[in-house]
Amino acid sequence: MEIYDNILATLGNTPLVRLSRFSPAGATLAAKIESFNPGSSVKDRIGIALIEAGERAGLLKPGGLIVEPTSGNTGLGLAMVAALRGYRLICTAADKISKEKVALLRAFGAEVITCPTNVEAEDPRSYYKTAERIRDEQGAYLPYQYYNQANPEAHYQTTGPEIWRQTDGRITHWVAGMGTGGTISGVAKYLKEQNPQVKVIGVDPVGSVYAYLKKHGVMPPAEQIHQYLIDGIGEDFLPSSIWLEYVDDVVTIDDKTAYKAVYELARKEGIFVGSSGGAAAAGARLVAASLPADAVVVTLFPDSGERYLSKLNDDWMRAQGLLEEEAVAVG
Repeated sequence: MEIYDNILATLGNTPLVRLSRFSPAGATLAAKIESFNPGSSVKDRIGIALIEAGERAGLLKPGGLIVEPTSGNTGLGLAMVAALRGYRLICTAADKISKEKVALLRAFGAEVITCPTNVEAEDPRSYYKTAERIRDEQGAYLPYQYYNQANPEAHYQTTGPEIWRQTDGRITHWVAGMGTGGTISGVAKYLKEQNPQVKVIGVDPVGSVYAYLKKHGVMPPAEQIHQYLIDGIGEDFLPSSIWLEYVDDVVTIDDKTAYKAVYELARKEGIFVGSSGGAAAAGARLVAASLPADAVVVTLFPDSGERYLSKLNDDWMRAQGLLEEEAVAVG
């Protein structure tokens, strides 16, 4: 009988879809649709990897407590595994996390603690430091996706080989959003081992540190680091889970461009993504448009826009200045 032992057995082998209506000019552009994973995001791939790393290291015992700072999707990946293996889970998250993600985490039995977004990473109120405090006070296992090498390694073992196989080794450019850096890094290492000529381009929100860091080799001035509305990518510090040596270049995408791409993908391709997917698509289209027709550009959509409906609607986007209002003539 074709019956899986548990939901985690359905992980991976997500489809690669051509975006010929969204990006008709230049190279072939295709996107790996990670919402086909069992928890509807790319972070399902690292949820099990992070927990198994803790189990192997003896840091996570039966019935133990896990705490993780997350923008939501890694928390959900961890929550699925925790539910199956009998662990408790606390997720700390920035207060810009969508209501949908908070509701999903709680549905899986996780406790969610929201923390202020507009504070430094080292501030005791940040969601990073709050998770560390819970680890220290309650003896919890903190996988810390931002520093755990099991994060990029999961993509080296799964996502990279899938993309190589699905493109029959013809991929020329890998373009992906940069958050913890695990996705872009693990895939980049694998692809470059197969073909060192593959170019890797990161996509970074305006206000994040990666683009400046890649170009200048140092962190940007403090005044250039600021909040942005794109969810799930960009950082205000340098995690060790990103392997920048495998990244050839970084393009920046602003909030309005990312959110506009979300609607454009839905209406031209029938694919509904979150704002990080919109940013990735916009950045990948810039790359593809400058390349010859025989090039193959692959990007990745981390999750579904259904996870952000409290934001991905005209009222919220208009209030944030993300919609271009059309002029109306009154006769």
